[in-house]
Amino acid sequence: MTPRPESSGSRPKGTAGEKIPEQPTAAQQKSATKKTAVPRQAAAKKAAPAKATAKKAAAAKTTVGKTVAKKAATKKAAAEKTAVEQPAAGTATAKKTAGKKSAAKKSAAKKATTVRATAAKTTAVKAAASKSTAAETVAGKAAAAKAPAARTTAKKAPAKKAGTTERAAATRTAAEAVAKKATPAKVSAKKATAKKTAPATSTVAKSPAKKTTAGKAPAGEAVAKKSAVKKAPARKAPARKGPAGQAPAGDAGSAQVVQPEMEVAVSPAVDAVDRERLLAGTHHAPHSVLGAHPVPGGIAFRAFRPYALSVAVVSGELRAELHNDGEGFFSGLLPLREVPAYRLVVEYEGTVLETEDAYRFLPTLGDLDLHLIGEGRHEELWTALGAHPTTHEGVTGTRFAVWAPNARGVRVTGTFNFWDGTGHVMRSLGSSGVWELFLPDVGEGELYKFEITRPDGSKTQRADPLARRTEVPPATSSVITSSEYEWGDAEWLARRAEAPAHEAPFSVYEIHLPSWRPGLTYRQLAEQLPGYVKNLGFTHVELMPVAEHPFGGSWGYQVTGFYAPTARLGTPDDFRYLVDSLHRAGIGVLMDWVPAHFPRDDWALAEFDGRPLYEHEDPLRAAHPDWGTLEFDFGRNEVRNFLVANAVYWCEEFHIDGLRVDAVASMLYLDYSREPGQWTPNEHGGRENLDAVAFLQEMNATVYRRVPGVVTVAEESTAWDGVTRATHHKGPSGFGGLGFGLKWNMGWMHDSLQYMSHEPVHRKYHHGEMTFSMVYAYSENYVLPISHDEVVHGKRSLVSKMPGDWWQQRAGVRSYLGFMWAHPGKQLLFMGQEFAQGAEWSEAHGPDWWLLDPGYGAEPDHRGVRDLVRDLNTVYRATPALWRLDTDPAGFEWIVGDAADDNVLAFLRLDPEGAPVLAVSNFAPVTRQDYRLGVPDNVPAWHEALNTDAARYGGSDVINPDPVKPEPQSWHGRPASIRLTLPPLATVWLRPA
Repeated sequence: MTPRPESSGSRPKGTAGEKIPEQPTAAQQKSATKKTAVPRQAAAKKAAPAKATAKKAAAAKTTVGKTVAKKAATKKAAAEKTAVEQPAAGTATAKKTAGKKSAAKKSAAKKATTVRATAAKTTAVKAAASKSTAAETVAGKAAAAKAPAARTTAKKAPAKKAGTTERAAATRTAAEAVAKKATPAKVSAKKATAKKTAPATSTVAKSPAKKTTAGKAPAGEAVAKKSAVKKAPARKAPARKGPAGQAPAGDAGSAQVVQPEMEVAVSPAVDAVDRERLLAGTHHAPHSVLGAHPVPGGIAFRAFRPYALSVAVVSGELRAELHNDGEGFFSGLLPLREVPAYRLVVEYEGTVLETEDAYRFLPTLGDLDLHLIGEGRHEELWTALGAHPTTHEGVTGTRFAVWAPNARGVRVTGTFNFWDGTGHVMRSLGSSGVWELFLPDVGEGELYKFEITRPDGSKTQRADPLARRTEVPPATSSVITSSEYEWGDAEWLARRAEAPAHEAPFSVYEIHLPSWRPGLTYRQLAEQLPGYVKNLGFTHVELMPVAEHPFGGSWGYQVTGFYAPTARLGTPDDFRYLVDSLHRAGIGVLMDWVPAHFPRDDWALAEFDGRPLYEHEDPLRAAHPDWGTLEFDFGRNEVRNFLVANAVYWCEEFHIDGLRVDAVASMLYLDYSREPGQWTPNEHGGRENLDAVAFLQEMNATVYRRVPGVVTVAEESTAWDGVTRATHHKGPSGFGGLGFGLKWNMGWMHDSLQYMSHEPVHRKYHHGEMTFSMVYAYSENYVLPISHDEVVHGKRSLVSKMPGDWWQQRAGVRSYLGFMWAHPGKQLLFMGQEFAQGAEWSEAHGPDWWLLDPGYGAEPDHRGVRDLVRDLNTVYRATPALWRLDTDPAGFEWIVGDAADDNVLAFLRLDPEGAPVLAVSNFAPVTRQDYRLGVPDNVPAWHEALNTDAARYGGSDVINPDPVKPEPQSWHGRPASIRLTLPPLATVWLRPA
């Protein structure tokens, strides 16, 4: 409840039991007539002076005078001619509710709001109450009941925590009072007032009977809660008597009149049902119960503070102790007309805390957020869900929000409440499935999880799916965080959109950050990685998944924290610093992104709220057959939104320049790695996953629209049509394109490595493996990948795939890289392969950097390969013919593609202006002298731009040092030709001189 300014009058200073001012408003009078009235709870603090008259004592601390009391008695007698009168409480009068039945719902005397009331006073009140209870009230509970009910079954509500001594005394006294003082019902209110008994001013009224759950008292219903505060007079019992201790049944037509000037007070305590749900963590609307709420009689304050010894409300100079209702519940009724700005003073053993009340705040999420989440269109989902330090309604704290539509209840647990979320129950925001809570005084660095009550009642603690920071694995908690990082890459961002990736130089160094230089943090990597990559001439780095993952051996491909950079290397701002440093060095940053599947860890996404949520509800579609993981349900709005927003998040929040999307093929096909009978066709009878297609199209369209200059890259290993076609352009299959910017050419990688693994003498039988890629080279925008997948799990490193001795292996790698950099498409090379590491990659120790130690004997061999990679990138970036028309057939011409017996391939690469580069590869271990090749006749001379056999690369230094002039002899269908010396196992690039 939002605090409102106090009224202009002087503020009452007292406890929750103080008497509220008289003269209620018309609205309050109307409310009072509709609600069940019970004996008014009056404070015992300011007792009437000892010399006060009997009438003043009966009207303790009220402003109603003797004349009013007499009038009230007269009105009451007139109104109840046909009814059996209920006993009046001192000078208090009952208001007429004609023809309506009185409801005594949950009129439990749970906990008195003023603990300083005497036992005698409690006894008197209970005695009076017990004589006016309906006949249907269970006899065993009659002594504790404090609200009358006519023809209504009284609810059982034991007087909890009122004290064993007080309960026993009250019960005995009540029984005696009923037996001793029972008289005919026709007793005037004036006579009852004249009796000099306890001075109580509580009122009794009748309200329509309603069906409610036993023990529950709806807000606003009159409940006799403050019986311990003042004494109630002994009353005349009706003619119909019951046994001692049991209340007689009231007549159906009987009603009591409440003076219009009087206001009916209610119990501030949490009723039994709400109490049970709060304790169990299954309450969907705790803010409707806890906090401060206007009720008849004032403002009810309720707090749920497990383990607290006491709780007080503080507002300005007002301080009011709340009554300890037991089990961590505290309540009180203050005689205020408006909810004030207040704080809670909570006393625990050994400490006292003054804090804001978490249950006085309005929701931190608006209707627009909830609508967009439900529609699956919240493109900045990370700003709505998760944990966010913020200032809400002028108070600093953290707002928590989580999507868990199947949960019966959600609580926040963390270091700030000693991992006991009992007192931090979240509220459900309508039908959105979102649960929300703002916790004051909780800030950055605190650990937290969500404690979810599943539909079956069991509980589970889950990490936040949108946590933006996590603990270092194997710990699994989420961490509250916010970014304070100031970027310095504005220049880079401004120019990265100048040309699309497929029309720009694009040479990628793939890195596994935790093992590139083991032990380095993000900030330490920022001091070394940009300089190393820039020196080698790569345009981009591609980071294997940096999103949090529990198992390091997965290399990051089994993600649990989709919105958090792995904490193994530092904080999210540390990762920002690394990206910023790379941008300042002129290097773009791609990141592997894994939206296809997630692991089954029971603290993460799997059956998050007790039922399949992020995964598909059909077990056949949920389980990934290859990796033992779960596949996302791409057809569910909220799940699709979770992933689309995640793609945008990395690009916008971390300035990532592109996403390489992992395992796209496994998403596109329903029968991927499944046997017949293990999958269900789509609505058209096909095997395409239509939900996944729609998701990928939406993801690409959203990312390209929101973040100009980025590129998305698909790791897709099949012949799916239109992976890099625009989403609005339909192909022969009837589908629009998936919308990716680039696609890994897995066919080229497989075929070319297969060719290179053969002994040179056998290569002529596999020549087509090097030329087939040009059959489909322009069907998509391709990247030529030599990735981590090709140098692990027994596949051997790149140099070790080559046949022959050590010299031939290194020569084979050099010739292959020269061919790869000249082939249409972009390049990607995994770390360690740039210096011909002989061992497979291992995430445990990373590249074998010691091979580049000058003290190592073979260091020149490895350093030569790395120098070649540097020169390949340098020439490549300076030569538009090698990248400008990568996706246009006009940029490529074969010179000779069928020289299988010679193991020779030669082709031209052209830029838009027609400027050529001639690339010639000799994959035989022999030197070929005067090898004739056809060339265009408009180039007066050619000179070597690069030769992979040069001595500085570790080669045999067979080169063409002088410009080579064409001869007017046609060859290979060309009007002119040149004669070259082709070095063994080498690739040569020539440009016009």
